[in-house]
Amino acid sequence: MESQALTIALVGVLGIGAQWLAWRTGWPAIVLMLAAGFIAGPVCGYFGYRLLDPVGAFGDLLEPMVGIGVALILFEGGLSLDFRELRKYGGGVGRLVLIGAPVGWLLGSLAAYYVAGLVWPVAILFAGILIVTGPTVVIPLLRQSSVQQRPAALLKWEAIVNDPIGALCAVLAYEYFRTTAQDGGTAFEVIPWIGFVAIVSAVIGWAAAKLIAWSFPRGHVPEFLKVPVLLVVVVGIFVACNKIEHEAGLVAVTVMGIALANMHVSSLRSIHPFKQNIAVLLVSGIFILLAASLDLTELTYLNPFEVSGLRLYLFLLALLFFVRPATILISLLGSSIPWNERFFLAWIAPRGIVLVAISGLFALRMNELGYGDGSILIGLSFAVVVATIVAHGFTVNLVARLLGVKGATRPGLLIAGATPWTIALAERLHKLDTPVMIVDSSWQRLKPARSLGLPTYHGEILNEATEHNLDLAPFQSLVAATDNEAYNALVCSEFAPEIGTDKVYQLGEGADDDDHRAIPASLRGRALFASGWGVDDVQQRSREGWVFRRTKLSEQFDINDARETLPEAANMLLLVKPSGELVFFTHAGAPEPQPGDSIISYSPPREISEERVAKQSAKAAEANDEEGDADGSPDPQPA
Repeated sequence: MESQALTIALVGVLGIGAQWLAWRTGWPAIVLMLAAGFIAGPVCGYFGYRLLDPVGAFGDLLEPMVGIGVALILFEGGLSLDFRELRKYGGGVGRLVLIGAPVGWLLGSLAAYYVAGLVWPVAILFAGILIVTGPTVVIPLLRQSSVQQRPAALLKWEAIVNDPIGALCAVLAYEYFRTTAQDGGTAFEVIPWIGFVAIVSAVIGWAAAKLIAWSFPRGHVPEFLKVPVLLVVVVGIFVACNKIEHEAGLVAVTVMGIALANMHVSSLRSIHPFKQNIAVLLVSGIFILLAASLDLTELTYLNPFEVSGLRLYLFLLALLFFVRPATILISLLGSSIPWNERFFLAWIAPRGIVLVAISGLFALRMNELGYGDGSILIGLSFAVVVATIVAHGFTVNLVARLLGVKGATRPGLLIAGATPWTIALAERLHKLDTPVMIVDSSWQRLKPARSLGLPTYHGEILNEATEHNLDLAPFQSLVAATDNEAYNALVCSEFAPEIGTDKVYQLGEGADDDDHRAIPASLRGRALFASGWGVDDVQQRSREGWVFRRTKLSEQFDINDARETLPEAANMLLLVKPSGELVFFTHAGAPEPQPGDSIISYSPPREISEERVAKQSAKAAEANDEEGDADGSPDPQPA
């Protein structure tokens, strides 16, 4: 009991610790989790004491624990598959799935048999799992690399759609080989039965989703029980379908997730943050458990100085340079997608947690069926994950740049509300090459922004259709600045889980938690301006002709010099770093400007005194800075 509790605690610390370190460093989380589990398990075991011994701690419980975890991960992945988001890129995604998945399965099977030397059953099963590219790896990779919208969307949706398909392929392959090995049936006897079981499991999953979609909005389940009920139903469906046939539950829970995602149950929106938290915990836990379960003495087949190990490394090269490129080029043959984007898609295919989890699920079972190569699946799956993440993760920017599919590299600002103040702010940032997007439900209010050539989106920002049609990847921060403070708070509250609570801002002084008449600080965005100006304040100043000014800092011209050259009434709004990062001055605190930063301030339209102009000119000559503002106003160190 004590060892089990210690193991659970260590798994949590190592898994979440690796995720946090990945966030701080930008390194792939899956590699850090692999390293943590490998060191705590087999490496420490080699020196005489395992920090983590999942098999010893949980015994026969380890396999069902991993199985239920995989089921919940696949269900969460299915919930991400909203068909409405596929309309724009559905043709390309359809080719990658309907043509690419079978081609990839075939080519992967050939490579696993002829290059890696696996027996046919294990080669076919493993190649089915290799269809999975993994959204938990692909999506963070795309965020870090800033790829153009179309290739990024194709990679994202290929990963999401192929996630359950790879699992289904593995289930079908396993059931076929299990039935033929145990009962001696032929393909004509086994395949119809497997197909029938898959259909029955899919219908059960769909029916469970339909029941959830009917009961939740009608109040048959109270709000505080919705998440527990959903989790219990998923686990129950998984176990029940497994009673019909081994691993049929994976089919059921995947279909259940996809069906729920496309039934558009409004009451499920509130559980999205929780399901994401559950997914992070499960991914971290399963990956640490599987890595820690490895044994160094059982990894001798990965020795490159032996023939068997050399064949496995040749298989990795074949996977990177033949199987993936051929799969993409064949599936997109005759499509309208440009060749440079096809070549980019052909290179990028990192594998992730689902590959390792499903491989771990089937490895021991293939051994039980008498296929000796089943035991190497876990180690080989880890090798595939490391090889693809290293090869693709560290070259994605270079390949995207060489093929001309690199997107905007500077972080952008999403603005909710088209007002004279927000349009002026967007115009100023647009001149600095910062990506901006003004979102408003009124076509008329967007007219001044359109006339200035600023990017706009006509629609309600809180509508799900906006979420599906507007790519949020380029935007680092959000400013809600409509004329309704409560609406601004609602927008900030809605986007905080995705963009980050420290990256959503609104006008108005920060709320006092002791004031029962005010909007709670937990629901608001951070208050813009050190003075906490509200909507009425900026509207009044906008009518008086206030303007945004840019002040460039240098070693010779620091923040104190900038304050002296600005009008006394001016209020600093944000810093633009040389990298393009936006850092706002807020009611709660101010950033520390550094040489090279640009300060965007909101200032009255009055002339600066002759003395200040002379001082500014001397500083400008000394720093050899750029030329003046486009609005013609005398600007300190203007650019």
